[in-house]
Amino acid sequence: MTRRAALAGVASLALLATGATSALADSWKPQKPIEMVIMAGQGGGADRLARLFQSIIQKENLASMPVLPVNKGGGSGAEALRYLKDNEADAHKIMATLNSYYTTPIRNDIGVDIEEFTPIARMALDTFVLWVNADSDIQTMEDWVAAVKASGGEWKMGGTGTGQEDSLVTAMLEKEFGIKITYVPFKGGGDVAKNLVGGHIDSTVNNPSEQMGFWQAGKSRPIAAFTPERLDVFPDVPTATELGHDIVYWMQRSFVGPKDMPAEAVAYYTEMFEKLSETAEWQQYTTDKALMADFLTGDELQAYFLEERAKHAAILADMEGDGSS
Repeated sequence: MTRRAALAGVASLALLATGATSALADSWKPQKPIEMVIMAGQGGGADRLARLFQSIIQKENLASMPVLPVNKGGGSGAEALRYLKDNEADAHKIMATLNSYYTTPIRNDIGVDIEEFTPIARMALDTFVLWVNADSDIQTMEDWVAAVKASGGEWKMGGTGTGQEDSLVTAMLEKEFGIKITYVPFKGGGDVAKNLVGGHIDSTVNNPSEQMGFWQAGKSRPIAAFTPERLDVFPDVPTATELGHDIVYWMQRSFVGPKDMPAEAVAYYTEMFEKLSETAEWQQYTTDKALMADFLTGDELQAYFLEERAKHAAILADMEGDGSS
């Protein structure tokens, strides 16, 4: 078989699969409002993003019933995870995830195995940046490390809780530079951003979307990005990697359903999020807020989740070995 014929065959299979999914999706419609459970409190990146999704779904008529965002951020997302666990096969509940999807069940015995949940769609990978107050004299990562060392362990890094994404990045910084940081937890990323510009903490590793408004107002300063390459929205901000420090970390922005969600409902939501991923509003948002749009579904998404769970288990074990909190 020629390469062209092989490619044609693959394309035909892809079209058949797409057609099958679409046909399956057309065979089911929600019969009542859809709960969009959010694994975080109000005001942070996860909350704002989930509500953006809800808004686009409504404006573009992507769902035949209303989508209702519900925050269940207690216990670093344990509340949301248990809620999904306790509603097996419910076709009217989906959950917006972040990396506590992996870390919370690892750190706490809540009776949840994420492998049992139903993968629906990964929409994007979110990024992390080291931020300081714009009134600070700190201009570079070298300045930041020197200031942390000079504080004698009193440097305050705001975050959203031990085992949350920003606490993992903080632990990576502590290990890389041999420094000690006082980690101060808040209810959500929005509170973290406010406390940085309010002068109550010394730095954060907020997602750009959480800090963007304050940066645009000249109240916060990005120092370094924890991405492989510089972010387009911050072209003058170096990556930790280019500064000689191998710290790269992503946060997945995905959706899952309960265990045993009907296949027709999975197809319906998968198609809904695929259409959302193609909207101009979503594509513009990812550009403006420094997210990497990366749509993934099905078995490939589940494999990604399990691979990331293993990576996070190793990171957490390393933190505990170092005595990091």
